[in-house]
Amino acid sequence: MGDTNKKQDRPGSTMSLGDHLDELRSRLIYALAGLAICTIISLAFSRYIITFLQIPYVAIMGNKSLQALALAEGFVSYVKIALITGLIISSPWVFYHLWMFVAAGLYQKEQKYIRLAVPFSAILFVAGALFFIFVVAPLSIGFLVKFNRWIGLNSNITFKNYISFVTTLMLVFGLAFQTPTAIFFLNRTGLVSIKALCKSRKYVLLVVFIVAAMATPPDVVSQVTLAVPLYLLFEFGILISHLANRRKRA
Repeated sequence: MGDTNKKQDRPGSTMSLGDHLDELRSRLIYALAGLAICTIISLAFSRYIITFLQIPYVAIMGNKSLQALALAEGFVSYVKIALITGLIISSPWVFYHLWMFVAAGLYQKEQKYIRLAVPFSAILFVAGALFFIFVVAPLSIGFLVKFNRWIGLNSNITFKNYISFVTTLMLVFGLAFQTPTAIFFLNRTGLVSIKALCKSRKYVLLVVFIVAAMATPPDVVSQVTLAVPLYLLFEFGILISHLANRRKRA
């Protein structure tokens, strides 16, 4: 067996395999430490965050309270909310260390794009989460409640199910909104060309709807409200990559 510290990267790389593993470990520790601190801080404000997360519910259901079917349901959901909030708040810190780990294995000329990716990743993640809360959630909840009413059912929603629904899809939309950053980075590093991205549009559209169907509840509204923005973000990623290429050639 060869020495793990022996250079095993691309020609011109400045780090060995062992260095990459050390870098990964340190970045994970820093990212998790930031997440833990933000989660602990969020515990003090979870009550107010619960009120914020119920905005779509109140808009549809009025003053009808959410139900708790188990004694520990409120506590477990409270902690879960703190964890998700901690992840959102710490997202700039987490994305910074994620992209810094990626940068460690890149050529010097490629590393400059990481400085652009870090703030955009954080901004897009938060934008995706807020887009779900203020746009998608009211539409989705309204559709499902009206459908239940149409078939003669009362919508007695539990606190646990509602919080799980909201927090899960906030994360899904936050991650989905990373699409432009990923496309820009792949194009600028030469891994994918704009021509190839344009040719793959119809396949991307199919994949987008499959992903939306798998990542959202089984209602058409949720699926469409994820699929359409996701595809538009794909097109936006192509656009900013094209503009960046034109600026580089100018």
